Amino acid sequence: MKNLIDLHLHLPLGKQEETEDMLHVASELGYKSVGVPLPKRSRQDLTNDLRKACISHGLDLITRVDLSPKSPKDLIMDLRQLRRRFELVSVNCQSKTVARQAAKDHRVDLLVFPSINPRQRFFDLAEARLASQGLAALEVEMASLLRHYGSHRVRLISCLRKEVAIAKRLKVPIVISSNAHDIYEMRGSHEQISLATLFDLESNLAREAVTRVPMSIVKRNREKLRPSYVARGIRVVRRGKNCDE
Repeated sequence: MKNLIDLHLHLPLGKQEETEDMLHVASELGYKSVGVPLPKRSRQDLTNDLRKACISHGLDLITRVDLSPKSPKDLIMDLRQLRRRFELVSVNCQSKTVARQAAKDHRVDLLVFPSINPRQRFFDLAEARLASQGLAALEVEMASLLRHYGSHRVRLISCLRKEVAIAKRLKVPIVISSNAHDIYEMRGSHEQISLATLFDLESNLAREAVTRVPMSIVKRNREKLRPSYVARGIRVVRRGKNCDE
């Protein structure tokens, strides 16, 4: 499968051997790009070293920051400080007020709902309407299905079915990622697509959720991070001392 992307590969930063193992497995599974969460205050040399490691395995590094704000105000402050430092911004929506703010803010790329408690998952019709008017996608992390068993897994699948149905109805983009913390949680595209049938995501949409949808998000953001970018549809073509040059 071409342009296969895992937007959330949780590398053990600081552990070189384990990091190399995960990058090797990602490459063997056919991934072309990986999104790696970095600390908010990560140093540029860390990013450079990680990018080199990815290149050595034939992978394109996508820098990502995962935000877990306690309030909408905290989210706005984080976005103001961090948006232009990372290619991807995801928000763990652990309260309804944060979820609503994240959905309507065009600086947010991915909405994540980590809880398996239905009362603490806030992707409802109101949330989806806000997201459909913005740019945020619903991110489904497959490792959650692997980590939970029995009634907890059943409850999670039930939540995902409802959320995916709402996303499809309101045309909110869906992204499938692994959120793998080790090689044992990593899966190839066929496994990801098969798992997606558990929450009623059709194979063609699941395929797009690991290829076209994440690629479009990354492409859009990389364009915005270029020095020539001013606003949507506006680019700096040439710089000079005055307009006559």
